Amino acid sequence: MRLLIVRRDDHAERDVDGGLAQFVRGKTLIAAGESAERDEFTLVEKRAMVRAAWNSVIALEKRLAEGWAMAGQGRHPDQGSWLSLPDLLWGLSCGEIDLREISASLPVLREWPSELQELVQYDDGTPVYPQTAKLRLNSQLVAQLYPTTQDLHAFRVLLIDTTGHASEEATSFGERDVEFLPHGVRLTFVKRRAELVRHRAFRDTAAENGGEEQASTHDITDGPRREASAVVRRLLAVTAKAREKAPHLTHTLFVTARVRAGHSLVFDHWVPNGGLETRFEGWLASVGVEVSGEKHIGRLRKSTKVEKAIASGGRISAAADDHLEETFAGHYAQGTTLRVLSGRVIATAQDHWFHKAVLGPTVVGADAEDALKDTEALKSLGLEEDQAEGIIQGQLDMGVSHCKDPYDSPFSPRGELCAVAPLRCLECRNAWILPGQLPQLLLFERHLENLKRRMPPKSFTALWGQSYVNLRAVLAARSDRELALARTSIEAGQTELNLPLTAQVEFEQ
Repeated sequence: MRLLIVRRDDHAERDVDGGLAQFVRGKTLIAAGESAERDEFTLVEKRAMVRAAWNSVIALEKRLAEGWAMAGQGRHPDQGSWLSLPDLLWGLSCGEIDLREISASLPVLREWPSELQELVQYDDGTPVYPQTAKLRLNSQLVAQLYPTTQDLHAFRVLLIDTTGHASEEATSFGERDVEFLPHGVRLTFVKRRAELVRHRAFRDTAAENGGEEQASTHDITDGPRREASAVVRRLLAVTAKAREKAPHLTHTLFVTARVRAGHSLVFDHWVPNGGLETRFEGWLASVGVEVSGEKHIGRLRKSTKVEKAIASGGRISAAADDHLEETFAGHYAQGTTLRVLSGRVIATAQDHWFHKAVLGPTVVGADAEDALKDTEALKSLGLEEDQAEGIIQGQLDMGVSHCKDPYDSPFSPRGELCAVAPLRCLECRNAWILPGQLPQLLLFERHLENLKRRMPPKSFTALWGQSYVNLRAVLAARSDRELALARTSIEAGQTELNLPLTAQVEFEQ
């Protein structure tokens, strides 16, 4: 269909809408226009983010536990004090007072007790102004009881790392989409852009390693561990109180408490793209993680894709398990790490096959032929004693060379007799050429010269180029006297070259 529209657009007498023509001439599955692909985070940056996320989760749990414990020690501010931190927390936790009452009941900043003044201080030393002190205090009081927008960045980082799914999916499953298994967790992911619903199970590390105890029961305080069940359990725990205040939000666990400018407290779904301090880059700055390039959460998703591709041996079908393979090839495979790895894989494969199938034969000169009878010399030449004996006795003679192991050919399956001897012996690592085979080599050279005159140069180079180059190198190493004796033997009819029938039949190229 795209091709037909392009042809119609090329026709001088037929009109095609300009936008449609631009679309069909663009790349498949990619909208018209230009875009800059984001590179993935480096391994060092990713490790730093995951470690900082775990530390943030641990600090959040400690803060909420202390806040609720302090709230349990308070009472109504009318009976206690509007300047008592436990009393204020008790009133907020029970819903007996609201933030407007707190703001109206507080005196000026200089009359606050030290514990309230310390609570509103900024970590970086930024001064607190009297006109914003009450709003700052209300925000800090709420943060002692409920997770804030910035707190949940850590959970998003950990879920992307442990599940490998996109940010949209990692933050869009609710409590009913979570099913804990004996050794892991099963999550239901919703990707609204693609209108996809997927059910994925994630096995715990302890279970994968054969451990009997569930990994999700471990208290992860010693560093990052990739267990989706542990992350989900902790996310359920820290957002439980906030989700109770917003029962209508059943599609996500990412529920936060926010204080608006009018000193009103709202419980709503997570919005990570508000002010600078609530964005992902603000979270990175707050935890002290430095990254190069754009500070975008999508780069973390690419990092997990890179790891999946490496773990699967570069198979796109395994790495692109939650989207089209074309999407992976066009979007995720453009990262620096995969480009470097692809180059290494290609170079390694080329080197492997070059040494396996193209490495030339071993040529034994007249002065070294006697070394084949010496056991110690055999080891240095790479031959076993029985192989050398078979070569000397002529049992392994293939015509233009001897073969140390005809059942281990790089051109045939291992264990099967070589199917291309003697036509490819000059390209084989198993071939051993002795001085007595010089007449056969000269006859083989004559055969190749005939083919070279008859075949197009490109076809001859593709089929016989390596054999011809290796043969010329072997003959160039022989002395004039050896070549003369070999030609005398050929002229006397003492030497014949036996080639398979396929070598004598010409096919149209």
